[in-house]
Amino acid sequence: MRKWFVLLVSLFFLVVFVACAPEREESDATNSDGNGNGMEEEKPDKLVIWEDKDKGIGLDAAIESFEEEYGIKVEYRELDMATEIREQMRLDGPSGQGPDIITLPHDQIGQVVTEGLIAPLEVESSVKDIYTESSIMAQTYDGQLYGLPKATETPVFIYNKALMEEPVETFDELYAFSEEMAGSDEYGFLALWDNFYFGNSVLQGYGGYVFGEDGAVPDPEDLGVNNEGAVEGAAYIQQWYEDIFPSGIVGESGGSAKDGLFQEGKVASVMDGPWAFQTLKDIGMDYGVTPLPKLPNGEYPVTFMGVKGWHLSSFSTNKEWATVLIEWIANEENAKIRFDETNEIPPVKTLIDDPIIAENEGAQAVAIQSQRAIPMPNIPEMSEVWEPMAQALQLIATGKSDPKAALDEAKSSIAEQIELNHTGN
Repeated sequence: MRKWFVLLVSLFFLVVFVACAPEREESDATNSDGNGNGMEEEKPDKLVIWEDKDKGIGLDAAIESFEEEYGIKVEYRELDMATEIREQMRLDGPSGQGPDIITLPHDQIGQVVTEGLIAPLEVESSVKDIYTESSIMAQTYDGQLYGLPKATETPVFIYNKALMEEPVETFDELYAFSEEMAGSDEYGFLALWDNFYFGNSVLQGYGGYVFGEDGAVPDPEDLGVNNEGAVEGAAYIQQWYEDIFPSGIVGESGGSAKDGLFQEGKVASVMDGPWAFQTLKDIGMDYGVTPLPKLPNGEYPVTFMGVKGWHLSSFSTNKEWATVLIEWIANEENAKIRFDETNEIPPVKTLIDDPIIAENEGAQAVAIQSQRAIPMPNIPEMSEVWEPMAQALQLIATGKSDPKAALDEAKSSIAEQIELNHTGN
């Protein structure tokens, strides 16, 4: 009986001790992100970003404020976004030498996800709501978000005011204007329509498409690159190459030839992207920018829209803190600062009407054209589209093939390569 009494008294004091003890302090492995949200991850000493070449200046202010807020050092390295970053991630990621955050064009997302190079990004819906719907869709693959948008771009109409005082409203007007300049060493309009990135705008403006959609998801089994509308658009492209464009703007050297003629003041207008603006400023050209004119069928060209984003490396050991950094560098304030430094247009809803963009002719033109654009498909199968379509458009541009025959062959080649390289993936 005495033993039972002693045991009960001991249990009583143990319960009292636990109940009255102070609350256990948060584990050393749990931190705060500064906004009162618990972080399960230990705070790292450093986070690393891989940014596009010559664009790091747009990160400096965001990094400085992040370091001040969180006490985490941030470093960035500049590599070519279109090619080097993905290739280098394949090497440095698995070895532990890679970054925490990378930037990529959105059409690479499907491929890098398939390769396991980037991880899904977990953010609150209030964060996603900052950006335009199309830009968030571009960062989404297979129903999951893989990045936050940093910049959007799409081709627009750029004209030299010394040769064209006011922009045209239709391609019919532009064709007539260009015919008047025929026979001289000057041209009314040039475009790289043998390049599918640019040429698709005409094909799709006439009703062509790359992939059909199955519940807003691109369907690689539904190819519309050779439908009736695409063929009609290709015939219109061929007309320009036969009657207006010089022979030198076809193929790999076409871009440099076009740029050279425009910068020399021999071309009244071109179809080009916002990446061209800085060079034109540097050479002192008095130029204007508008959305693309209407096609002869009354529709606007449907350009490809590219959305650059910030992505989380699958190999990062600091994924929670890297996510905080992505949200920070992509937020409204830092997106505005980045635009001021780089002229890359952020798809942030509140900035569309901000004077910094609303009063910028080039930015406004890109914003309007983006509403008439479609995001480039970001599924891996898109990699099989570019080369066959470029070959088809070059055959059409040089008059070596009938538009329908060239597009039929392109579709067959694309379908074959998708079947060979992607079935069962």
